[in-house]
Amino acid sequence: MASTETTGSSKKLRVLLIPFFASSHIGPFTELAVSLATARPQAVEATIAVTPATVPFVRSLLQPHENGSGIPVKVATYPFPAVDGLPKGVENLGAAAQADAWRIDVAALSDTLMRPVQETLIRAQSPDALVTDVHFMWNAGVCDELGVPCVTFNVIGAFSTIAMRHLLGRVSNGEPEVVTTIPRFPAPEIRVPTVELPEYLRSQRKGGQSTFHRLYAVQGDCFGLAVNTSPALEEHYCGMYVGNGYAKRAYMLGPLSPRLPSSPEAGDSRYTDWLDSKPSRSVVYLCFGSLAHVSDAQLDELALGLEASGMAFLWVVRTDKWSPPERWHERVGGRGMVATAWAPQRAILGHRAVGAFVTHCGWNSVLETVAAGVPVLTWPIVFEQFITERLLTQVLGIGERLWPDGAGVRSTRYEENEVIPAQDVARALTTFMQPGGPGDAARRRVMELAAKVHAAVAEGGSSDRDLHRLIDDLMEAAGAGAGRTTI
Repeated sequence: MASTETTGSSKKLRVLLIPFFASSHIGPFTELAVSLATARPQAVEATIAVTPATVPFVRSLLQPHENGSGIPVKVATYPFPAVDGLPKGVENLGAAAQADAWRIDVAALSDTLMRPVQETLIRAQSPDALVTDVHFMWNAGVCDELGVPCVTFNVIGAFSTIAMRHLLGRVSNGEPEVVTTIPRFPAPEIRVPTVELPEYLRSQRKGGQSTFHRLYAVQGDCFGLAVNTSPALEEHYCGMYVGNGYAKRAYMLGPLSPRLPSSPEAGDSRYTDWLDSKPSRSVVYLCFGSLAHVSDAQLDELALGLEASGMAFLWVVRTDKWSPPERWHERVGGRGMVATAWAPQRAILGHRAVGAFVTHCGWNSVLETVAAGVPVLTWPIVFEQFITERLLTQVLGIGERLWPDGAGVRSTRYEENEVIPAQDVARALTTFMQPGGPGDAARRRVMELAAKVHAAVAEGGSSDRDLHRLIDDLMEAAGAGAGRTTI
């Protein structure tokens, strides 16, 4: 639903967006920047700020949105600080070696390393409003000094975000066998073993939890909070932000990706061409995201399980260091396709041949599979993914765990995971995909959700209204502070 620009003012609202250093954050921030700029092109100017090594990735995301008047979003850069032990030019989690990923996280939360470069950027850009990732707690203070509104943007859904907040300080002694019930949640009761919780919740390292207490306090003081979700998907949890006093204002803007066109790059037709040759809902699509670490032993068992299942599959394996078992490709033949680099996930999920998605439960993948109406088999790996899994399986009922509860240890620390045997992989796939099996029931539910989330992002839907409400609120706040002085 379009909203009218304030009469008598031709000045655009200049919004600066600063994402965390991971593609899973940069993607939604770029989608939000495009959504803001295209919702009211005469009223809003959006700029996304990243470090130099990330610019090509952002440009590739913006390219599908080029039109006769150019890309609707500007790109600004600021330097990534020197970090001990991190090679020069490594500026995001996707580029960091597994052993160095923690250095990116530490740098991102550092007042000493990150605040000076971001503060310099904000003052130089002098925006009318800032949209910042939740990691960068100091940006709210900078905005206060400049007299501009600061909005934090959660790229993870409401269920997992609020669950982690409610679990902070609840895990005793970090014992892996302890199972914790998430407090202050509506039914059904959600229980999570310590071993499946994010590191900061399970380790109780000194100072680790105080950082998150500070983060939550800053978030509550900000002008508002935006989340890449919709009440159509997380109805009972979206209202908790304002209802529980966690945010002054909350804007449920998602899913952002279905708002925008899917434009596979040249050469990616090989995936859709292969899928064209398969019957409807016959293919299992597998992808564990860009950051997941899966051991070679587990990849071997997964490959053998896919072979034994007899199912057609499209598997994204983002590693060039692993080779499948001997003669595996020959035995699998044309019923299997393996991608070793980026694949057009939205286009794949939207293809009629895809019948199930084996997913790590990353939030962007969750939104994409829901929008496509594809049910899931869950294989969480890191951080909040084990919590998100419970939203999919216990609350929404759009899929099942690939490995049943009690079958073996799963952990947010990859070295603690037990290997899921090939026969269990094969059994899970064939059971889920059989006609009249659990996959059919999950598909009916996810297709109902798909209709709801598409309605939410359509003109006049809840997410569309919240996007325009965010713009209106920021324009009003910017107008109130029109006389501010740049420091």
